[in-house]
Amino acid sequence: MNEGNWQAVAEQWQDAGASWLQAFANQSAQPSEPAQRYWQSIGESWSKWAGEWQHWAAQGLGNPAATVADRRFDGPAWQTPYFALLRDQYLATCKYWQDAVEAAEVPPRDKERLRFAVRQWLDAMAPTNFPATNPEAIKLALATEGESLRKGAENLAADFARGRVSMTDESAFAVGRNLAVTPGAVVYRNDLIELIQYAPATAKVHQRPLLIVPPCINKYYILDLQPGNSLVRYAVGEGHTVFMISWRNIPQELGGLTWDDYLEQGVFAALAAVKAIAGAKSCNALGFCVGGTLLACALAILAARGDDSVASVTLLTTMLDYADPGQIGVYIDEMALAAREPALLGGERINGSELAGAFASLRANELVWSFVINNYLKGKTPPAFDLLYWNGDSANLPGPMYAWYLRNCYIGNLLRQPGRLTMCGTPVDLGAVRLPAYVLATREDHIVPWRSAYRSVRLLGGDAEFVLGGSGHIAGVINPAAKNRREYWVDGLQGADADEWLASAEERKGSWWTHWRTWLRRHAGGKRAAPAAAGNREYPALDPAPGRYVLEAA
Repeated sequence: MNEGNWQAVAEQWQDAGASWLQAFANQSAQPSEPAQRYWQSIGESWSKWAGEWQHWAAQGLGNPAATVADRRFDGPAWQTPYFALLRDQYLATCKYWQDAVEAAEVPPRDKERLRFAVRQWLDAMAPTNFPATNPEAIKLALATEGESLRKGAENLAADFARGRVSMTDESAFAVGRNLAVTPGAVVYRNDLIELIQYAPATAKVHQRPLLIVPPCINKYYILDLQPGNSLVRYAVGEGHTVFMISWRNIPQELGGLTWDDYLEQGVFAALAAVKAIAGAKSCNALGFCVGGTLLACALAILAARGDDSVASVTLLTTMLDYADPGQIGVYIDEMALAAREPALLGGERINGSELAGAFASLRANELVWSFVINNYLKGKTPPAFDLLYWNGDSANLPGPMYAWYLRNCYIGNLLRQPGRLTMCGTPVDLGAVRLPAYVLATREDHIVPWRSAYRSVRLLGGDAEFVLGGSGHIAGVINPAAKNRREYWVDGLQGADADEWLASAEERKGSWWTHWRTWLRRHAGGKRAAPAAAGNREYPALDPAPGRYVLEAA
């Protein structure tokens, strides 16, 4: 964005802040209720601090403070009087500003932005984030004679050069070495995708193959991390012939690709190859996140054309109704898009790190500040974590495709309206998708709120099975059956209200994978001999999995 575009966005936030300040000033001349509570809590913390210092002086021991429901202050060092005072006054200040935002009489959209902005500021100003006010960092610096600070400075310089905060020990992983290692081969390639066919793990396979459409804003291997948590390997082990789209990390020359291109060159090209290779009239299809949105659009087009190439659809944490996009909505509005749209439509790419930073800011304490503390204040190397390695391996998107998606889905919410959008020359109606559907949402998802994902059940025209998993957008999906962790909910009463569904649903322990396995079997057809090799004469094997595109850096 140029300076004028950024100024337009800044003015919008400034207007929201000004309206809040005016509303706050127009309240009673008496101190506001949030202010009264704030000063009362400050007084209480000082009184408590004085008492603890007296105890400290008399006995030489800290007087443990009451348990604080904030993991940032779990350590015993925060129980000593001085740091307990810092903690208590910080938490009191947080409560004051949060109450002040809630008390302001401003439009709901402005209030949501203010909540987000105030939370970002408060999270950034936490005493845990500074070397002089983090007792654990101070203790470590003294114990190591400053070595932890020296190492932290090195980590900071390395991350500055990298352009992002390190979340994992990146030396522990490599795609093709210990990530994305399920055996297979690339059987089709165009400028936008590679199509991977995975080798069978059973003597016989189901007649209908499974095509997976992963999100295009990240690399596909979130669904094929390591053997123990690979959904791909699990599906192959269940006798499915699995095909995976690997989206291109968009280079500059492809910056003009559109949403229709992602359908034509992506989903439809892959679907044609899958049917030809498997010799099947139809396949099952799975879409994850925005990959699910693309898949649903493709299915609506097929329905309009009378094409029954897909027999069932699985949607994982996918939004089709954008009335409530969740916290990510604070970044998306008409003014912000209008300011940037000319550049996007002209072929400017969206850098993957930009999207990754936006998503991380939604959970800043967990995905930003915890690593700042560990990497820089304590000078430690973050532990090896495959999911966070994938999270940092971002991908670029073409501007026209991205702008279309924001304007028509997030801002206009037009996808839910029959016939309002035309894709690939065809008006789309999600209600015409009369396929068996497995719709999974996750309860703590901060990117696709589960209640928004639940609305897909009423938009699609077929028999839909809604399942709610535990945890969040990624961890709730990548929940291996063998580990028997977490929980999921099924068999609720499907009405207009998501909370009514949950109130009537059955909670089951373990992974939703086993439930999906049973559902998918019903739509997979009979058994046939497993293919002896990947591809066929028309679509020969080109390269071993994981292919070339997944290795391209943003």
